[in-house]
Amino acid sequence: MSFGSEPRFGVTRAITAFVLLVGIYSLIGCAKQKQEPVKRPPVPVSVGSVVEKTVPVQLRAIGNVEAYSTIQVRSQIGGILHRVHFKEGQDVKKGDLLFTIDPRPYEAMIQQAEANLAKDISQMEYAREEAGRYEELVKKGYVAKEQYEQFRTSAIALQATVNADKAVLENARLQLKYCYIYSPINGRTGNLISNEGNLIKANADNAMVVINQVQPIYVNFSVPEQNLSDIKKYMGVGKLMVSAFISKKDDSRNDEVPEEGVLTFVDNTVDPTTGTIKLKGTFENPKKRLWPGQFVDIMVTLTTQPNAVVVPSSAVQTGQNGQYVFVVKKDNMVESRAVAVTRTVGDESVIGKGLNPGETVVTDGQLRLVSGAKVEIKNTSENGKGKL
Repeated sequence: MSFGSEPRFGVTRAITAFVLLVGIYSLIGCAKQKQEPVKRPPVPVSVGSVVEKTVPVQLRAIGNVEAYSTIQVRSQIGGILHRVHFKEGQDVKKGDLLFTIDPRPYEAMIQQAEANLAKDISQMEYAREEAGRYEELVKKGYVAKEQYEQFRTSAIALQATVNADKAVLENARLQLKYCYIYSPINGRTGNLISNEGNLIKANADNAMVVINQVQPIYVNFSVPEQNLSDIKKYMGVGKLMVSAFISKKDDSRNDEVPEEGVLTFVDNTVDPTTGTIKLKGTFENPKKRLWPGQFVDIMVTLTTQPNAVVVPSSAVQTGQNGQYVFVVKKDNMVESRAVAVTRTVGDESVIGKGLNPGETVVTDGQLRLVSGAKVEIKNTSENGKGKL
């Protein structure tokens, strides 16, 4: 029995040893595979440089253009509108003739007033002569003093009548002047409400035409009340410049030259419902690009900040822990670094802390990056070259 079991026991041991050897070689192979890292190709990115320069301190808002002055032209007298001397939407100057009300009834009133004045002057002069003659007769005792008093009183009354006639004549001449309506300002006419032949009422509710002055012109806008102290501070030093950017269909302002104006009004109270303060800028508007009712982007320049650290805004990313950028090292490896952005100026961000001038940051291609990744620089943004 013992001789028969020994060969089977030896076979079992041999099989066990073989299985152990196979397992050991397998483990060694797996360890080698784990030790050899997978080589990933470099990520193509665009980069820019961190630069130090002087940047403006600005406030941004949405503004609404308002006419410098608005005149609703109404007639001070009634009558038939005889003639309109302008076209709708025409630019007019101060003193230009706009409307003519039929003057014939008022010319007749002047003639009547002149006739009444001439008649009363004649009667007054006769009464004065009679009063003078009776004054001499009273002195000689030829007539009673009561008769002299009657003529003197009559002369005084007729003098008052003549004065009243002169006032009536002056008023009639003034009414005739009102037949000719002139523009009180330089501006642009709107929709013509009253046409030739219409009966015009004196001081009617509806204006005959509305004139808006657009040179110069106002732009109204509001900023948070937290900025009020800075605005007052810098207004005390000098004029604050206001830039108005006109919105385009493609919402692009890269090649647009803004209209330049001056901050001329700060409201005397903060709106308690919105916590904002109303401001107003005055623009010369030489090309008439600003138009009443138009919405524009407003930028108020308060002062300038020297030695500011600036990067392209496209380099700044936002994650769970806040804002960060990818910094490119000398070996083309990237590092994720937290930054503090104080404000943006155009396409640039001013960095409060986290970066130093001269460093290189990734401006495009961040979605495929992690700290320690290798990058391949495809191109450099203009800001990275210092063309600001």
